[in-house]
Amino acid sequence: MAVDAAFAQRLPKIELHAHLTGSISRGTLHDIWRIKKDEDPSLALPDPLVAIPPGVVIDLNTFFPLFSSYIYQLCSDLPSIEFSTKRVLSDFQADGVVYLELRTTPRASPAHNISKDLYVSTVLSILRSHNADPANTLHATLILSIDRRNSLPEAHDTVDLALKHRPFGVVGVDLCGDPAVSGIAKFAPAFQRAKEAGLGITLHFAEATASATDEELRELLRWQPGRIGHVIHVKEEIKDEIVKQGVGVELCLSCNVQLKMHGDGGYEGHHFGWWRGAGVGVALSTDDVGVFESPLSEEYRLAAEHFELTKDDVRKLCEGAVETIFGSEAEKERLRVMYREWDGWTG
Repeated sequence: MAVDAAFAQRLPKIELHAHLTGSISRGTLHDIWRIKKDEDPSLALPDPLVAIPPGVVIDLNTFFPLFSSYIYQLCSDLPSIEFSTKRVLSDFQADGVVYLELRTTPRASPAHNISKDLYVSTVLSILRSHNADPANTLHATLILSIDRRNSLPEAHDTVDLALKHRPFGVVGVDLCGDPAVSGIAKFAPAFQRAKEAGLGITLHFAEATASATDEELRELLRWQPGRIGHVIHVKEEIKDEIVKQGVGVELCLSCNVQLKMHGDGGYEGHHFGWWRGAGVGVALSTDDVGVFESPLSEEYRLAAEHFELTKDDVRKLCEGAVETIFGSEAEKERLRVMYREWDGWTG
């Protein structure tokens, strides 16, 4: 069997860079909209399948604000948060994902009496229920994100939430948000506290030129992250430091190519080609599958097509990604055994 769509679909996969809200499909948004429209015929929000139809051309200036408006208008009450989270888990599982670290920024919804703490506990309750069902092959955990627009006290609040909910499935914290917002050094104490407490650290890293200054990237590496995401605009000396530290990288092909985040090089020019041979763990990821409509199986198929990956290459990728997860040692061993014993490597 070649490394084709069928192989990629069947492959047990690890997803480490997936934003919860960005992973909600248009179909799920439509279903939530339909429920709300039936409850309130005066709902002014158009059908998501009409306003943001599948296959629409992605544009940073128009698409993301529109997509976000549906997320935050439709998924701001507990039933919708629960419904959408369940759908995201089932979608990833249907695509053959066996381990998932979802990330989300804790958000309050005062109109629905939802605090950040309640939001996090609600998402975690869905993840725990999913994980407790022996019929589910996907194991899911949660990463809490600190937005670059936050203040240091807000960042500490997020770390507090992560520590409070760690026994219930939080495995790490993330730095995310608009890369044009500078001044990330102020967050160092919050990430240091998270690191010292044993939480995993992952950071959006050099995803745009605005967030790729030597000063910022060296500051981020001083936080000793376990993984970094995107890793696009990186000089050789910074690459060398990443390799020296053994930091895992989360690479999102379709996101970067569709948005031309790395220029016009297409898939063949994607930096995956460099990182796959750098000696660090590489986790192919989707970023926002609801936006880019490229599930993780398609990311593997694209990588195989454009970088001529063999099944042995794919196996090494998967095994390397295992060692970068923030899950328990028992979870790592489950995945190691799965890849060791999987019957898809031959034939």
